[in-house]
Amino acid sequence: MASRRTTHDVAIVAMGCTPFRDHWNSSADDLLVDAVQECVGSLTDVTLDDVDAFWVGTQGSGLSGQTLARPLRLVGKPVTRVENYCATGSEAFRNAAFAVASGAYDMVMATGVEKLKDSSYSGLSAVFPPADGTDVDWTAPAGFSLLAPAYQAAYGIDEREMRAAMTKVAVKNHANGARNDRAQFRRAVTAETVERSPRIAGQLGVMDCSGVSDGAAAAILVRAEDAHRYTDRPVYLRGMSFVAGSGAGLAADGYDFTSFPEVVTAAREAYEQAGVTDPAAQISLAEVHDCFTPTEVVLMEDLGFSARGRAWRDILDGRYDPDGALPVNTDGGLKSFGHPIGATGLRMMFECFTQLRGEAGPRQVPDARLAVAQNLGGQPGSCVAFVAVLGNER
Repeated sequence: MASRRTTHDVAIVAMGCTPFRDHWNSSADDLLVDAVQECVGSLTDVTLDDVDAFWVGTQGSGLSGQTLARPLRLVGKPVTRVENYCATGSEAFRNAAFAVASGAYDMVMATGVEKLKDSSYSGLSAVFPPADGTDVDWTAPAGFSLLAPAYQAAYGIDEREMRAAMTKVAVKNHANGARNDRAQFRRAVTAETVERSPRIAGQLGVMDCSGVSDGAAAAILVRAEDAHRYTDRPVYLRGMSFVAGSGAGLAADGYDFTSFPEVVTAAREAYEQAGVTDPAAQISLAEVHDCFTPTEVVLMEDLGFSARGRAWRDILDGRYDPDGALPVNTDGGLKSFGHPIGATGLRMMFECFTQLRGEAGPRQVPDARLAVAQNLGGQPGSCVAFVAVLGNER
């Protein structure tokens, strides 16, 4: 089995992203239009007529390609709706990238959207098909809360040390979000606020959990050789991989809750395509799926940024701070943006795109050359994972 680079390299030439908010007065249609207008409007002499094909990712805000075709008034265009748990936005991007790399189209657009705040649900919304009754019936906080005690037991750290690392993740990401006017939560928080927040599941309090928001994002992709026709600062897709787990982890005793094997595989394949042999040293910044604070701890090791059993210490030492060796979630992550399912993956791409073009303002990572976007869906033991490596040099 092999996961290879595409025959034609792919470049992102434009992106758009709405603020992630409680958009009570905007529909999913409105959010898509706003994201697409920002995306297309950043290019000169490009209109929607120039885009050959479209993808839209959403879990519950639409059922077909008309989710995008209708608000954009597209005529005679192929529009595909995709869904892949919380990696839905990344799935739209992945399919669009393959389409333009294959030579089938010259210019494509990937979009993602979700309206959660007026869905009548207090958390993420999903309609599951009938099952055989063997599914594990737990909430997302309950499932992800198992990461912390498993990590402690595996590496011999006590609850106080794990709590400190989890708290640092929340404090860091909210501080980053406070500098981002697109974030849902734009206020720094103290360690005391995090640790005294109401308990949700296991060691997780409210401030260990990402929020619920509405949002949309969009990207225009072309083949790399054509990129400079549209912009003098394209961002290149250096490698990407997607893995869907079998779900066997939830059906067997002894599952290792200190790792997401789907992430490990996806990262290895994306790095191989990108020529990355030492991600801890070669990657300039990363956007990762910090749905819960212990998730980010585990992901630092699955992505090869920290050695096994060292992520908690590296986090406390500031390695992933904005001025650290490898800044993580410079835009604020899910902790500051919330998680509109169809848009999150593309929101991560948007931050990488902005950083690699040197346009991140007060959040700018100096000399950023390679960025990782990592998107996770599902739950420990049964998840899907996407990893992409983006760069500003071909």
